Amino acid sequence: MAILPKAPVKRILSNSGVSRVSDDAVDELINILEEYGEEISKRSIKLAKHADRKTIKASDILLAKE
Repeated sequence: MAILPKAPVKRILSNSGVSRVSDDAVDELINILEEYGEEISKRSIKLAKHADRKTIKASDILLAKE
């Protein structure tokens, strides 16, 4: 089940220079973005726990994306 709304994802594609995009392409990008977001979240949680914190900070997100 997709969590991200379609309009902002279409806007991301439009801002990248595409003039037209199919709905299935938007759906696929949503799936990819959500999977990537979940992976970054899991890594961020591990980093926060390692630092003996319950709160995830922006620095955890930045480290997790590398």
